[in-house]
Amino acid sequence: MDAITGLNSPTEQDESNASNEHDAQKGKYMTFKLGSEHFALKIQYVSEIICFQAITAIPDTEDYIKGLINLRGKIIPVIDVRLRFKQEPLEYNDRTCIMVINVKSTVVGLIIEKIAEVVEIQEENILPPPRVGKADKMQNKYVYGIGKVGDTVKLLLDPDKLINDADLSAMEQTSDQNEEGEV
Repeated sequence: MDAITGLNSPTEQDESNASNEHDAQKGKYMTFKLGSEHFALKIQYVSEIICFQAITAIPDTEDYIKGLINLRGKIIPVIDVRLRFKQEPLEYNDRTCIMVINVKSTVVGLIIEKIAEVVEIQEENILPPPRVGKADKMQNKYVYGIGKVGDTVKLLLDPDKLINDADLSAMEQTSDQNEEGEV
């Protein structure tokens, strides 16, 4: 703090603003719907939500990696979350959007059927995911908790597990190669 003016230095103000922003986001989740299930991601991972747009396919990648988009000059890999969860693909429509998230300092787009809302989930309302059935095992490896919101539940996703390291490095290499070219 500046002794003469009583004001914080720009650095202290920036740190204070970042801390306040983090506190404001604490416990907040962006919810979305896939099929009949509701999922949620901590809002701190979500950069923005954009309208669905043309995607340039990447040859010889996993089926859920749909390709690349050009978002204001930055090349971003896009994955279809339904396919990642081994669910049946759906035809994209006017409600389909891309949730742009930042995972491990890498920007990735998630194709989402329908964005729901931002909700606050207190720590005491988060339960560990149940360990039942073989069919649930694949999806549960991406789910770190079950959030109780009123009389509904949201499956809380772990973005680090949603995008595994091998996929990330393959997408980063392709994205870096395409930065010079046009998508």
